[in-house]
Parts: sequence; C-alpha cells; structure tokens
Amino acid sequence: MAQHRNVILIGMPGSGKSTLGILLAKALVFDFIDTDVVIQTRQHGRLIEILERLGPEQFCAVENQYCAELELDQYVVATGGSVIYSPDAMANFQRLGTIVYLAIEFAELLPRISDMDSRGIVMQPGQTFADLYAERVPLYQQFANITVQCTRDDHEHTVSQIMAALAAHT
Repeated sequence: MAQHRNVILIGMPGSGKSTLGILLAKALVFDFIDTDVVIQTRQHGRLIEILERLGPEQFCAVENQYCAELELDQYVVATGGSVIYSPDAMANFQRLGTIVYLAIEFAELLPRISDMDSRGIVMQPGQTFADLYAERVPLYQQFANITVQCTRDDHEHTVSQIMAALAAHT
C-alpha cells in the first residue's frame, strides 16, 4: 500500500474520523494527526471556544490556513468536518494523498453527536444539523477518492473496509 503517501479522512462530526484514524494509522504503520487538535494547539483552546471567539467564517479561514500548510508523509489525517469549505486545504490534501469519505446515514449519526453544543461544530446561525448534513454530504462526495460506509459495524470491520478500499484504489 506504499502508493498511498497519506490517507486523509473526511466526513461529518461523529462519523468516527478520529477513532478510526488512530486504528487505521496502526494498521498502516503510519503516524496520526488530527487537524482539530492542531487548531486547538495553535489557537490555545477547545474547538468550541475558538469557534465562539472567531465565528464560523474566521474559524474556517484558520482551518484552511493550517491544513493548507501541512506537509506530511505516511500519516493518517483526521480532519474537522468543516474542512471541505476550505479550498486551499482540500487542494493540499488532494496533493498529499488519498481522501477517504467516511459516509454515515443521518439517522445513525444523530445519536453519536449528543454533545453537539460543546463539540465545536461549524454551523451558520439558525442552521439545523439536518441542514448541515444535507449541505456537506455532496461536498464530501465531491472531494473523496474513496467512500466507505460507516454503519453500526465495529471499528475493526470499518478499518478493514478502508484497508480493502485503499488496496483497490491505485
């Protein structure tokens, strides 16, 4: 699987990017980075605090800048769900490796994000989570080299699905 210099995971909040990313990194013998953690470290705070301080547009500008600057080799990258609004970041990720969309049905996603108010999800005022899902799914699909359905299966099964998809994608 050496042809995949990096594997970049995109998808909705709650789709499992961070959890699956760590497991996938172990399976690939890659390093792991979570871009939300990069933002938190550089901005000195939790995502929700940064989002409240900056607002959605400025938060996305910061996310775009940090992700566009990344230079990685043999990493699994868990991205923030809003990274697909960042053209420079997505262009960098397309250059850096294989983008995997962790697709999940809305009905299955909703119970996973019970902490939505404290999580730091980029949403416009008045926008519902259902609206956000409908807006983002086509963008995830647009940028993905590979789409993997994340259902109720256990994490190991999903990682196996990702590994098989990566092996088939050359």
